[in-house]
Amino acid sequence: MRVVVGMTGASGIQIGLKILDVLSKRGDNIDLILSKPALRILQLETDMFPEDVVEKATFVWDDYDMDAPIASGSCRFDSVVVVPCSMKTLGEIASGISQTLISRVADVCLKERRKLVLVPRETPLNVIHLENMLKVAKAGAIVLPACPAYYTRPRTVEDCIDFIAGRVLDMLGVKHSLYTSWEELREDELRED
Repeated sequence: MRVVVGMTGASGIQIGLKILDVLSKRGDNIDLILSKPALRILQLETDMFPEDVVEKATFVWDDYDMDAPIASGSCRFDSVVVVPCSMKTLGEIASGISQTLISRVADVCLKERRKLVLVPRETPLNVIHLENMLKVAKAGAIVLPACPAYYTRPRTVEDCIDFIAGRVLDMLGVKHSLYTSWEELREDELRED
């Protein structure tokens, strides 16, 4: 599978890092785009360096490289994940404005009817954010806000990160063991009865 992973300047870069980790361990081809604000968030939210992140990718693209092959609909890739997705990037995608490679690749995904998963991480949401989410959802994107479940009884921040990353991987059809699904929890309860 070939997945484009775009990381923008919203908080929650650890979710994207977890997705990268799972996909790279599976041996998937990963096209990685790190925006300049994402590099700053990496520094603020983790102890990692950009080199630690890019080594997990098959290809690494500059966010302003509009000549990158993935900027074209003729380039073969399966899906795009923007995680975290800033409200700026969401607004560009909702408006069909491609000022960066991340927003261009998302636009390509929508026009080519490929899977696009956007993981916004903002709270509270204003009407503009909500309208933009509705616009991209109507255009075919999957909007998966970074909202953890509590039925899994998370004990750490890592548990919450794993849940969101796992839900993104679910949308891509990727098997993982990052969290226990509701179905699995219910099956365990029934076996105990």
